[in-house]
Amino acid sequence: MQGAAVAVEGRSRASPDKADEESAKKPRLDLPDAHSVKQELVAPDAAGGGDGGAIVAAASAFGPREELAVRIDKRLLHCPLCTLPFKPPVFQCKAGHLACAGCVAQLPCGQCKACVDGAGFFDPCPALDAVVSSTRTECPNPGCKRYVTYHEVAEHHTACPHAPCRCTEPGCGYVGAPQALAGHLHTVHSVPVRAVQYGKASQLRVPVSAPRLVLLGDDDNRVFLLTVGALGAGVTAVSVVCARASAATRPRFACKMWVNLEPAKCGKEDMVLVDMHMRSSSSPGAVVAAGEPTFLMVPPMYLVPAAAAGDGAASMEVPLHIRIDKLSPWSDALV
Repeated sequence: MQGAAVAVEGRSRASPDKADEESAKKPRLDLPDAHSVKQELVAPDAAGGGDGGAIVAAASAFGPREELAVRIDKRLLHCPLCTLPFKPPVFQCKAGHLACAGCVAQLPCGQCKACVDGAGFFDPCPALDAVVSSTRTECPNPGCKRYVTYHEVAEHHTACPHAPCRCTEPGCGYVGAPQALAGHLHTVHSVPVRAVQYGKASQLRVPVSAPRLVLLGDDDNRVFLLTVGALGAGVTAVSVVCARASAATRPRFACKMWVNLEPAKCGKEDMVLVDMHMRSSSSPGAVVAAGEPTFLMVPPMYLVPAAAAGDGAASMEVPLHIRIDKLSPWSDALV
């Protein structure tokens, strides 16, 4: 198995006073690209499984943290029994064999099966816990640029806002981050783009003949796709989804959409409104408004003629008001 490039936190081995002086001059250690540094994980002494705590405590007393870019065989960061990434607590027997907490819990009396005499019992290994907790790798999604703790990579990939989405235009196989997908839809497929401000209502004139509109959050360029479709009997359905690959995660946005009825049409003010939690989709172009769990139903009398159009349903527009809010508590680490 190939080694994976990771970032591992290191600490100065000088005295505390000297470490403080050196860290003030050089708070971060950057290695030239021409040098490849390898780190070997050395198991604690076979008879001293309890010394790991002393190692961690001693390391934490050496002043400011310094980060070091290294290459390491990623098999060392995986449990040899279940092959899943190690996460604290990590266990080690007296012979040096390692196992994760989940595997140790399934072993009879916590005994190591790899030990020939059957006398190997697993104990916590704080030293390796420190290594596992401080080992980070860069997210591979373009535009993310975040370093994630190695054993949390899978969770991050399911929630990363830069995970790729697919264009569902017939014959188009484009795959890219949501922001790149928005540009692709606009330049290649002529889908209009509008900026919206979170927490404030935006008024849009959405043509019934143009079934999609890309909305961009003004402070984070988050991508939303508004869709328009026919329900029958002249009723129009309007819905909106967030473009992100983590479609299975909990909603991160709330959306309120409404259309006001012109008083001249019925002699009174009236409106249709929907207030919903926004769903996510990794293929937003495939979303059909009427197929969404929640959408806005707009009766034909609420439609207005397009500014410069002739007769016919294709020239009508939805005078839509939309407000998008971030759900609290908000954290970029969760989206």
